[in-house]
Amino acid sequence: MRSSRDPFEVVRTLGLTLPDVEAAIKYDGSPVLKAGGCFMAGLAGHASAEPGSLVVRSRLEERASLLEDAPETYYVTDYYERHPVVLVRLDRIDASSLRDLLSASRRLTMEKARRSRSVPQHRAHDEAHDPAGED
Repeated sequence: MRSSRDPFEVVRTLGLTLPDVEAAIKYDGSPVLKAGGCFMAGLAGHASAEPGSLVVRSRLEERASLLEDAPETYYVTDYYERHPVVLVRLDRIDASSLRDLLSASRRLTMEKARRSRSVPQHRAHDEAHDPAGED
């Protein structure tokens, strides 16, 4: 995808077409998408990520397939490896693939949001926070 002034613009535009997705701003001022109040996608903020990379939720098995099938587009660093996420080089993904990726991330996020609502209140905050530090 061609980069624009705001690398998150296309992500935001596509993501907001999905049900129950909202745009938000992280504590550090960077844009994210949330579904059910939980992190769904955002610009990767850790120093190990390449500039212009998106981080999205992904099942570990799906991540392995993405990494094998398109390593020029998808990657993971040591920092993110332990979390169920994949990094995406935004300048290497087309809009259709990005929409599919965001849809899958939304489904996973909504599952997490439902689980978070079903735990006792004192644990809900801890589980709603994204372990990758992107929430």
